[in-house]
Amino acid sequence: MIDAHQHFWQPARGDYGWLDPSDPILCRDFAPEHLAPHLERAGIDGTVLVQAAETVAETRFLLGIAERTRWVEAVVGWAPLADPRVERTLDDLARNRWFRGVRPMIQDIPDDDWMLDDVLTPALRALIERDLSFDALVHSRHLSRLLVLLERHPDLRVVVDHAAKPEIRAGRFEDWAAGLSRIAGETGAFCKLSGLVTEAGPDWQLEDLRRYVEHVIGCFGPDRVMWGSDWPVVDLAGGFERWREATGVLLQGLGERERSAILAGTAARFYRIGAAGGQSGESKGDDH
Repeated sequence: MIDAHQHFWQPARGDYGWLDPSDPILCRDFAPEHLAPHLERAGIDGTVLVQAAETVAETRFLLGIAERTRWVEAVVGWAPLADPRVERTLDDLARNRWFRGVRPMIQDIPDDDWMLDDVLTPALRALIERDLSFDALVHSRHLSRLLVLLERHPDLRVVVDHAAKPEIRAGRFEDWAAGLSRIAGETGAFCKLSGLVTEAGPDWQLEDLRRYVEHVIGCFGPDRVMWGSDWPVVDLAGGFERWREATGVLLQGLGERERSAILAGTAARFYRIGAAGGQSGESKGDDH
């Protein structure tokens, strides 16, 4: 198994502007030693560590963790995509072999059309040329813009984070489902099966999730869907183990090959992990 989406952070670094200092659940340090027991209990062999701050400094911090943590197999960082010197930044980050791509925090950008600004074209071309991925952290309202972006740059390797955050708690489905179906059917984008319980709220029940999970798998197919815990954010809605157990139930109707793709194979191919990418955490000396 591969957890395709997890985070570490240290609020004292000062670059997590979205963290509420009064939040007793998330506003504290999260490090490898805190996640390791969850991974062991779930039988997870490797993770994809994803940025949570809009700074290159945080990306370097995460790359340092990856260097010394056996089971961190890839890092998705951040880069200033509108900066004319972004290619230099990407080349510098890519000197670290665990760096696999970037994630602009689109959900927090006031301008919903930001991703379509021509100023980003050189950065997007640079990602394609370097075979770096693009994690699209979007809401349902962004899906029409994301479709345009992917039509402009069909060779950009994109994964939609958290299935574009459907409004499960409010019971909204149709607009989200239609937008995601177009992304799946008209582009080569992938999708993360993650973050859904947070959108469903702390009192979610298994059946609240079912039609959303089935829609994601139905329109993308198992070979373009990857499971992620979204730890520690998942602690807002029941925690790692509850989401992992729910996933097992929701995937019961699939065959072994399909489950294996969602739980490991898709992430390995997309992020070039292990045999799928020619690199493996087994070469690291430390075991945190």
